[in-house]
Amino acid sequence: MHSYEEKLNMLQSGDIETLEISKEDYLSFREVLVKREDFKHFSGEAKQGGKIIYSYLQIARS
Repeated sequence: MHSYEEKLNMLQSGDIETLEISKEDYLSFREVLVKREDFKHFSGEAKQGGKIIYSYLQIARS
């Protein structure tokens, strides 16, 4: 299994379109995510059951 950093890099480069994170993994994933310089380019959408689907935005959210 890839590390969160590797998965975020794959999402940023377009190798994958979305990244699904379970509610159990959310806190450890978020720790890695918020340390990135391009943090505001990642968008997460909460789904039923506690899953979060992340995608990469070309233009940073405000």
